[in-house]
Amino acid sequence: MTSMSREQQVSDVFVQVADSLIDDFDLIEFLEELCSHCVTLLDVSAAGILLANENGLLHTVAASDENTHLLELFAIQHDQGPCLDCYRTRSARSNIDLHDPVANSTWPAFADQARKSGFRTSHVFPLRLRDRAVGAVNLFQTRRQSLSPQDASLAQALADVATIALLQQRDLGQEQLEKSQLQRALSSRIVIEQAKGILAERWTVNPDRAYNALRTYARARQLRISDCARQIIDQTLDTDRIPRP
Repeated sequence: MTSMSREQQVSDVFVQVADSLIDDFDLIEFLEELCSHCVTLLDVSAAGILLANENGLLHTVAASDENTHLLELFAIQHDQGPCLDCYRTRSARSNIDLHDPVANSTWPAFADQARKSGFRTSHVFPLRLRDRAVGAVNLFQTRRQSLSPQDASLAQALADVATIALLQQRDLGQEQLEKSQLQRALSSRIVIEQAKGILAERWTVNPDRAYNALRTYARARQLRISDCARQIIDQTLDTDRIPRP
């Protein structure tokens, strides 16, 4: 990747965030694209984003692929993993060797599942605003490869702009507005997962391909993915209109 292409991608992310401050934009679509940007810009294998609800319970809202999405769900279900620790401590941590004895003793179930998923290294960065965290970003690599200090700084910057997009209300000091915005994102993710499952089962394809088809359909019509997903669940959208993968 050339330096200019990297700069252009970083610029695109910040333009999207600027748009989110003034337009009614699709938050889930933005977070999914942010995961893809992380993979490309930081030369990692996968990325996932966890978001906390109003009770502080984490949910997976975006991932670069289904394998990572399932791993993040596993972490939440077993209440262990570097991403959960990152959210709780509000501290970034990079170059975590998932084969290391320390990782095995700290997160035994998660480290084992991550290795089964093909991952060797993890890096985590908090989604934080002032003195509180609203979630975390988890980056994975299939090989033992360090994240440079420069890339770690970029990763945290991407996490910070994601937080701005999440809490894009004019008055960020109003806690109730924060909770409302976060809850909408979590609710949209649930609806999208349900619709993705419906399409995957109906078409007999894997969830990644079903989601890509849904996203392509929504983009072509300048619609929110969550709105299309809700129509699929309500059976007000004929799924035959969506080009099959």
